[in-house]
Amino acid sequence: MRIGIDIGGAFTDLVAYDENTGEIIWVKTETTPSDLSVGVLQAIDKSKINLSKVDMIIHGQTIVINSIITRSGAKVGLITTKGHRDILILQRANRRDMYNFTYKKPEPFVPRYLTYEVTERMKSDGTELIPLCADELRQIVKKMLDEGVESICVSFINSYVNPKHEIEAKNIIMEELKKIGKSIEITLSHEITREWGEYERTNTAVLNAFVKPKMKEYLSKLENAINSRNFRGKYFAVLSNGGLATFDFVKEYPIYTVESGPVAGVIGGIEIGKLIGENNIIVLDGGSTTTKAALVENLTPKVSSEYYVNRDRFNPGYPVKVPVIEIEEVGNGGTSIAWIDEIGNLRVGPRAAGAYPGPACYGKGGNEPTVTDAYVVNGLINPEYLLGGEMKIFKDLAIKVIKEKIADYYNISVNEAANGIVKLANDNAANAIRLISVQKGYDPRDFTLIAHGGSGPMFAPFIAQELEIKKIVVPAIPPGVFSAWGMLLMDVRHDVIATNVMRFEINNLEKINNTFDELDKRLIKIFEEEGMSTDDLVIMHYGDMRYKGQEHTIKVPLGSTHITEKNFNEYLERFHQYHEREYSFRLDRSPVEIVNFHAVGIKYVKKPVIPTIEDTGRPFEEAIKENRNVYIDGNEFTIPVFDKQKIPVGKEYLGYAIIEDPTSTILVLKNQRFLKDKYGNIIIKTVM
Repeated sequence: MRIGIDIGGAFTDLVAYDENTGEIIWVKTETTPSDLSVGVLQAIDKSKINLSKVDMIIHGQTIVINSIITRSGAKVGLITTKGHRDILILQRANRRDMYNFTYKKPEPFVPRYLTYEVTERMKSDGTELIPLCADELRQIVKKMLDEGVESICVSFINSYVNPKHEIEAKNIIMEELKKIGKSIEITLSHEITREWGEYERTNTAVLNAFVKPKMKEYLSKLENAINSRNFRGKYFAVLSNGGLATFDFVKEYPIYTVESGPVAGVIGGIEIGKLIGENNIIVLDGGSTTTKAALVENLTPKVSSEYYVNRDRFNPGYPVKVPVIEIEEVGNGGTSIAWIDEIGNLRVGPRAAGAYPGPACYGKGGNEPTVTDAYVVNGLINPEYLLGGEMKIFKDLAIKVIKEKIADYYNISVNEAANGIVKLANDNAANAIRLISVQKGYDPRDFTLIAHGGSGPMFAPFIAQELEIKKIVVPAIPPGVFSAWGMLLMDVRHDVIATNVMRFEINNLEKINNTFDELDKRLIKIFEEEGMSTDDLVIMHYGDMRYKGQEHTIKVPLGSTHITEKNFNEYLERFHQYHEREYSFRLDRSPVEIVNFHAVGIKYVKKPVIPTIEDTGRPFEEAIKENRNVYIDGNEFTIPVFDKQKIPVGKEYLGYAIIEDPTSTILVLKNQRFLKDKYGNIIIKTVM
């Protein structure tokens, strides 16, 4: 058996897959913010699975990203090259709010007084200019210890080309710590990324050092607790690139999991796309606190190493140079709080009630109106059926809080106030889709929307109306645990990227192939260090390429073997095509450069199979649980509520409908029709 565990803002999900029988087991428990491992263990215990029969546990979490956003990591000391102490303060001239006279740069994660300079220097070609001064470094270690530093980061100029001095520095630091019997986590920048960009590379290493002690403690604690329950298999964590790595790898390099949570849903969405023959999809994950969206063309997710934490239209954010599947995220989910701003406008999110105290309707002390409260008030959520009836919902508390905080302020009815909250939440979710489609030159009408998460299937029909998306798919897998299921589809994957700028021309083929060979060796070493066989390892190559004189690059697939004179022109033409698609022009006569070499190593795992289901021949009427009064778009009327399991296969239903699943509620609007396909997916289409 394999188990996937996903920690969300309000719920922790577990999905298990039995490879012998094909059985899928799932459970949901409430997330425990004070100690996330408690919620994980509660989910395991609730599943009643015999862990001695489980050979793989896969874990996705939001600890890294939340620690960075809330700045709740370790006290970090940074050691850098003499003369470069202010690298984190200078940053980049990339103000995104040009005309704001009160603009402030993002605050560095290491203050200047904890940034130390040491004499050393590597040239840009990797040759040593000035040797590392060991005596200076020993004095720096003493100063750091006096300041109570909990994690050390070493990032020297040009170490991405030659890391010799960083390795020497680590050995000296460990010697000094050993003398006094102290253990402190150490991060070397070249171990995180070998790409150029001194500020970006240093900031990435600093963030790794910032979250490393917390992540290491959490994973170790979780391992010990699960091992005590008879588990003897292997632990894997979800990486931001859409792959898996062992806990041991993630303990050293936690920054690789900065977007660990959302990517599993993207991988699951791709599998659903394959199943139903849809190659171009938008995956929408409506969660408890955030809504995530990813655009996938030709069933291939976009992976980029240009990622920023806390970046928005006003702030440049913090760069993280690790491979991440491109996902847009907005603070909008089921527990998002509705509030009135200083000029009297109703707003929804990004603040959220989370798991505790949660929405008012949970009855746990929440006193702020949320999207979930609005759904309950307007009849879109059944108070008796959340988590299949496991979780009690108090409609009267939802009515009370929306009346006091919203309706009375505007002198409108509670239903009207709740409807306003729902509309704003839908607009926020639609904006996430616009960010990954319209703003990047894609027409959302050309894509199928795959919606999952607790609130995703409720946002989706409104988004489809707004953006004229013709087809929505709500997966057969319970949507509320879909990301945990997606983890069971993920392969073990590592990415290695190195900067080595050169002309992409036939005369340089030997240099190009030698660079890829070096990356392939590093990949093989990583897998071997994780204790895995490399016999069936699949390696693929990519190049970040540009026209000479450009700054920005385009990632181009370059096959899995050496580039030869025979296939060279094919790859060159591929670059021109990719560039034209991205920027709407091509320069066939301009010299082309390859900047970053990117090698991907994958070990494929056996995927869970979604079986077909037989049509029982039941009429639609037998699937109707009740007829419920709801309030949508300013109107109150009665619509049928269907039990998802009892809906017949292949028969269409037109018009307003609510479809209930233990983990989510699916909404169908007036000009839409739905059916259940042979796999159990709910397909919603717009009536033209």
